[in-house]
Amino acid sequence: MENVYATLKERGFVSQVTDAAALEALLGRERVACYIGFDATAPSLHAGSLLPLMALSHMQRAGHRPIAILGGGTTMVGDPSGKTEMRKMLTEEQIGEFGEGIKKQIERFIDLDGEKGMMINNAEWLVPLKYIPFLRDIGRHFSVNRMLSHESYKIRLEKGLSFLEFNYQLLQAYDFLVLFQKHGCALQMGGDDQWGNIVAGMDLIRRIEGKPAYGLTFPLLETAGGEKMGKTAAGAVWLDAERTSPYEFFQYFRNTDDRDVERFLAFFTFLPMDEVHRLGQLKDAELNRAKETLAFEATKIVHGESAAERALQGAKSAFSGAGEGAEDIPTTQIPASRLNEGVLIVDLLAEVGLCKSKSEARRLVQQGGARLGDKKIAGIDEKVTSDDLSDGTVLLRAGKKKVHRIKAD
Repeated sequence: MENVYATLKERGFVSQVTDAAALEALLGRERVACYIGFDATAPSLHAGSLLPLMALSHMQRAGHRPIAILGGGTTMVGDPSGKTEMRKMLTEEQIGEFGEGIKKQIERFIDLDGEKGMMINNAEWLVPLKYIPFLRDIGRHFSVNRMLSHESYKIRLEKGLSFLEFNYQLLQAYDFLVLFQKHGCALQMGGDDQWGNIVAGMDLIRRIEGKPAYGLTFPLLETAGGEKMGKTAAGAVWLDAERTSPYEFFQYFRNTDDRDVERFLAFFTFLPMDEVHRLGQLKDAELNRAKETLAFEATKIVHGESAAERALQGAKSAFSGAGEGAEDIPTTQIPASRLNEGVLIVDLLAEVGLCKSKSEARRLVQQGGARLGDKKIAGIDEKVTSDDLSDGTVLLRAGKKKVHRIKAD
C-alpha cells in the first residue's frame, strides 16, 4: 500500500512539515494516530474546512487512526490565528449546540466508531483545569518571546491581542500533550496558520515526555483570482444543506476558475491522480466536463450521491428553465399580487441574492448581464410580471453562472 505521506504530498496537501523523512518513515511502518481540531464557532463547518477533513479521510483510508477534536474548551477562548479582531464570545450552550451539527458533518468523512477513528471534545480536560497548577506545570515551558515571534500573534499585536487569546497556544499545545499521553497521538495537522500552535505542542511533548511528535500543515487556500477559498459574494459556502443548498454547493465548484480545476480535483475528490491530471489538462469547452466532475464528486462527499445527482440535474435544468431538477434550483416565491403589479428587476436581483445591492444590480443591467428567462434585460426600469412566468416560474440570471428561480406564490 502506498504511504499516505506520498498520497498527501502528491495531492498538494503538504505545505510545512517537521522532519519529513522521519514522519514518512513512521507512516510507512506503523498505524499512527493523528488529530485536527475544529472549534465550534458556528452551527456548521464551511468549505474552508474541506481540506483538513479530506486529509483525515485519506489518513483513515490508509489504515491510520484519525482523531477529530471538537474545541468545546478552546472555542471559549478563541484562536487569534488568521483573525484581525477578537472572536465573538459564545455561551457554553451555543458551543454545545454548534458541536452537535459539526459532529454530523465530520462523520461524512471519517468513521468515528472509536477504533477506526474518534471524536473527542477538549472541554473534557480543559474546562476542569485549575489555573495555578496549569501555570506551574504547563505555562513554565513556554517562552513569551518565542510566542510573540509567531506570525499569528505578530499580526494581532498591531490591532490588539487580548490576554485571553494569548493563552490559546498553551491550550492547543496541552491538547496535543493529552492526546499523546492518552491515545498515542504523534501527529497534529492543520492549516498553515496553525504552524506556531502545532510546533508549541510538539515542544511541550518533548519537554515533558522526552519523545518526538510531528506536525504537518496544509496550504491556506486561495483561488487563482486571489479570493479566499469557500467565500462568495453571498457569504461562506457552508457544509450544512440548510445554510448552503446542495445545488448552491455544486454550483460553487462548477464555477471554479479554469486555473484551479486540477488543483481542486486533487484536493476535494478521491479520483485517482492520473484521472485528475487528465481532467486538468482539458481545454476550452471540454474543461467544463472536468468542472462538472469536480462539482459532482465534491457534492457527493459532502451531501451524498442522491443530492449530487439532483444538483447535477438542477444545474442542467437551469439552462432550459424546466424539466427534471428544476425544483433544486434556488427558488424565491413571490406573491402573485405583487407580480401582477410588477417588480423592478433591479429590486429582485438584490432581493434574491444574485447581486449584493441594488446599485450592483443596476450596473449589471446596464452592462447587459441580466436576463429574465431567455430575454436580455435592456433597462433598469424593466419589471418582472405575471406575464413573464411560464407554468408559474421563470429563471432570473446574473451573468452566465448565477441563476435563481422565481415562482408565483
